[in-house]
Amino acid sequence: MFHATQSLPPRPAEAHAIKVATPLPGTRIVCTSIGRGQAAWSLATGRPEATVNAWFLDLHHFQAARRGWDSAPNNLAAVCTADMPPGPYDLAVVPLTKAGETELSRDLLQQAFQNLAIGGRLVAAVDNARDKWLREQLAATGETVRVRPSASGDTIGYIVEKTRELAKVRDFSHRFVFRDRERLLTAMTRPGVFAHRRIDPGARHLLNAVDVAPGTRVLEIGCGSGCVALGIAARDPTVGVHAFDSAARAVECTRLAAELNQLSNITVALESEGNVPERGSWDLALANPPYYADFEIAERFVESARLALAPGGTLLLVTKQPTWYLEHLPRMWQDVAEELVKGYHLIEAVRP
Repeated sequence: MFHATQSLPPRPAEAHAIKVATPLPGTRIVCTSIGRGQAAWSLATGRPEATVNAWFLDLHHFQAARRGWDSAPNNLAAVCTADMPPGPYDLAVVPLTKAGETELSRDLLQQAFQNLAIGGRLVAAVDNARDKWLREQLAATGETVRVRPSASGDTIGYIVEKTRELAKVRDFSHRFVFRDRERLLTAMTRPGVFAHRRIDPGARHLLNAVDVAPGTRVLEIGCGSGCVALGIAARDPTVGVHAFDSAARAVECTRLAAELNQLSNITVALESEGNVPERGSWDLALANPPYYADFEIAERFVESARLALAPGGTLLLVTKQPTWYLEHLPRMWQDVAEELVKGYHLIEAVRP
């Protein structure tokens, strides 16, 4: 019997995508998700003869979906990778949210269309019944776009049948150069990576605030494009830096940038639960936690640092919203201090 994913209803756009995709033919199927893979589950259980891939970009979302798949059908596979598992597919299902990142949505749609076989169909849906943007993106393929409105009037779906390959394939990746002290460094980003096409001001403040002694062992928790890890590692080859993130593309970009800059003292891992090599032995943990999810992610970052650091090790994080940290850190950390720098708060704490 299916439990968590089945009892958790799909978000409106994914529910609409499921309804549109269900009557369409196809035995080689790929689905993205804005929830916990409900579209992939529904199609796999309804088509035992099909092979269904649920593709996730973030390991946390991947694991949340898998936890609900205790008795998943044998024809359903979930993957967490920087790029869609290669096709060809007969059917691709891409639910989107109107609040989503525009460039990432374009990237997902292009990958889905590219991986379709000729004659395959792309189903896309969005939680905006007045949508024009998604329809324009699909029309740009040069194919006919069939519209499937919802009965509820709060979502809209589309079907595009692939009759030819795309005339132009866009590269959404981006390299940029930033300076840390005396050295120019090259970073790489992709849609879905924090922060795409630039160094985030918070990351810049972290770099400016840190001086590390030779031989220091440094963690970057939630590395994004890895700018902080790159900067610290480039200052001294005896400093060891371990960067990790739950986003597959962030890990890919950080690893590629380490190679581009010839920094052999950086290791990178795909990780969503804060596991690090040699837990309890690190000297410094750096983090630029996201502000959303009511500080749930920030709490995971802080706990990861506490478990990873050696006694006397330091956590340094940057935020625009310091109150939660100043209220919670003193419960399990020592010497909690705050500094305001150009609208950002640098918060330091020492592991007992």
